[in-house]
Amino acid sequence: MQHRNAGFSLIELVVTLAILALLASVAVPFAQLVQQRHKETELRDALRQIRTALDAYKQGVKEGRIEAAADASGYPPHLDALWQGVADKTRPDASKLYFIRRLPRDPFYPDAAAPPADTWGVRSYASPPDAPSPGRDVFDVYSLSPRTGLNGVPYREW
Repeated sequence: MQHRNAGFSLIELVVTLAILALLASVAVPFAQLVQQRHKETELRDALRQIRTALDAYKQGVKEGRIEAAADASGYPPHLDALWQGVADKTRPDASKLYFIRRLPRDPFYPDAAAPPADTWGVRSYASPPDAPSPGRDVFDVYSLSPRTGLNGVPYREW
């Protein structure tokens, strides 16, 4: 009578583990790429939302619905004004104008506990485009991330 050994040989196990390691080495970079693309999409959407809200605020000042000094640029004094609202001076009940439901966070900002307004770099109307700096108002926002996007452009310049 012949006895057959049931199970796998050592060589079969080593070959199987090598194949699994090869598949994992291909899957991990792909997963990281997918995650980066997702964050880049979030960043694009967040920038679009905030910039649209900034333009709507400026339009409200232009239409005379928002109180602004004569020498002011017409942009909000801080990002939180976009979601906290400002008084509509054309309404007798002084109801508020809201420009965004909530302020989105920069998806590349490392501190998840930081307030959303602190996750963005802000550029005032008076600062030049090549050297953005904060000032009396918020003319534009940008990512504070030092990383570069998949398209080769630093996130700070999006």
